[in-house]
Amino acid sequence: MPSPQQARAQGATITSGKTDPEVEVSATSRLRALFDGPHLSPGQRRIAQYLIEHITEAAFLSITDLADRVGVSQPSVTRFAAAVGFSGYPALRERLQSIALGTLAGGPAAAEENGSNELQAAVDAEIENLENLRRDFADPDQVIDVGRRLSASTPLTVLGLRISVSLAEYFAYAARRIHPDVRLVTRGGSVAYDALLQSREAGGTWVLAFSMPRHAQETLTAVRVARSAGLKVALVTDLALGTLADEADVTFATGTGSRLVFDSYAAPGVMAAALLQAMTDAGPERTQARLEEYEQIAEQHQFFLPE
Repeated sequence: MPSPQQARAQGATITSGKTDPEVEVSATSRLRALFDGPHLSPGQRRIAQYLIEHITEAAFLSITDLADRVGVSQPSVTRFAAAVGFSGYPALRERLQSIALGTLAGGPAAAEENGSNELQAAVDAEIENLENLRRDFADPDQVIDVGRRLSASTPLTVLGLRISVSLAEYFAYAARRIHPDVRLVTRGGSVAYDALLQSREAGGTWVLAFSMPRHAQETLTAVRVARSAGLKVALVTDLALGTLADEADVTFATGTGSRLVFDSYAAPGVMAAALLQAMTDAGPERTQARLEEYEQIAEQHQFFLPE
């Protein structure tokens, strides 16, 4: 089976004409809103994850076929439907079909009507991700609380492996301006284990981990190592359901742009910036002192071009 990148590369190119943009992104955001609220068991999260990843097909499966695809029992599917607020699987399937058909109806036809192309569709998808994040920020208490905890963790470890390296590097670069000891981990395996264990021995209490699709097995292992060492883990990822989210102490789920061959990260980038802001707010005096010191050094050594 081709990877997501292979499938996108085979199915889309940048052209000047009207296109058939992928439909899963908007459906994913609606399903996430449907499934994120209830407390689901591991088996129920597997069902939710399958529905999110295969909505256009799964919405039309019988209860027997869905149970077989996920590897659970038919009663498990029935209990899942009840857990997410439906009277039974038929009622849930009706909602799933509405989401799938509604998104399909708004896909190619809407693109043709609006004259959009692949690049515009990618931007539209990211706008939707940002709108979802904006709604999440209506209650900023969790961001504020985690920012305070990250600020208090000395050292603070920032973890990002494979495709997630860029987000981790951005966060660590900025965090070093306002925090005295930020340790960046961008290599997995024993290198990551050593860094995490040393951070805990040095007095660190929290790790901020980034995990974007395709999610690396070594990220999951590193998160487990951090937890076993006594570190708390705040995770920025694309889905609130799944094994990685289960392992983290706090999960910030933000959508990623998946219209193009390689994902884009507008919403995770804003999420990272929001956590940085929360860190600066947690220690305003330290933040101000460190920023002033850095500006003096930058001016002395002419780090930047004159504005």
